[in-house]
Amino acid sequence: MSRTAAILLAAGQGRRMQEAVPDKVLAPLAGRPVFAHSVGAFMTSGVADFYVVVYRDQPQMLRLSAYSPTPSVHVRGGRERQDSVANALAALPADIAHVFIHDCARPLVRPEQLVGLHKIVRREGAVVLAHRVTDTIKVHADSARLRTLDRSRLWAMETPQVFERSLIANAYAKVQDRGLRVTDDAAAVELLNHPVALLENPHPNPKLTTPADLPYLEFLLGFNRA
Repeated sequence: MSRTAAILLAAGQGRRMQEAVPDKVLAPLAGRPVFAHSVGAFMTSGVADFYVVVYRDQPQMLRLSAYSPTPSVHVRGGRERQDSVANALAALPADIAHVFIHDCARPLVRPEQLVGLHKIVRREGAVVLAHRVTDTIKVHADSARLRTLDRSRLWAMETPQVFERSLIANAYAKVQDRGLRVTDDAAAVELLNHPVALLENPHPNPKLTTPADLPYLEFLLGFNRA
C-alpha cells in the first residue's frame, strides 16, 4: 500500500531576521515554537504517514526532535533549499507515493488545506498552495523602461507544494544534472513540462522572513482564534 510523506524544511539560515531571534523556526509564536505550528497542522490533518524533518545542525536537531511528528527521520540540510529537499527525497522509504514539501517558516497552514492538497495531488500529480497577486507588478529592464504584467494571470506560490514522488524526484535530478538553481519545487517540475495545479488560499499564509513578521503572525493567529 502506497503512503504519503511530508518533508518539513527547518534548515534555513534566516539571515534576514538580523539575529532578532537565535533560530526563526524555534522562535516562540503564540506559546509554541514556529515549527510546532506546522507540525500541529499536519498531525491534525492526517495526510502524512511519514515525516522527514530537515535540520541545520546538531543542536537544532535536538531541539526540533522535541516537537517532531512520528514516525519521522531527521536529515541534515544542504547549502541551498534545493539541496535540502534533495537530501530529504533520498531518505524516503520505497513505498512513498506522494510528497508534501513545506517550509516550516510558514506556520499558518491549515489542516483543511492539507486535506485539499492531498485530494488534488492524487488526481493531478502536482499541486501548490498559492494566492492571487493583487499588486500591480512591473518588470524593470536594464534600459530603465517599465513593463506591466497582467496581474490576472499572476499567482504567488506558497507551501506546501505536493507531488507524486517519482515526479519530484525526477525533477530534482534534472535540476542537479543541469546545475540549476530553483527557488521552489514547482520550478523544478516545470523543467519536465508537467502541469502544476493550484489550490487558491483565501487565508494569509506569510513566511517568517524579517523581525517584523513575528508580531504580524501573532496577530493573525489571534485573529484566527477569535
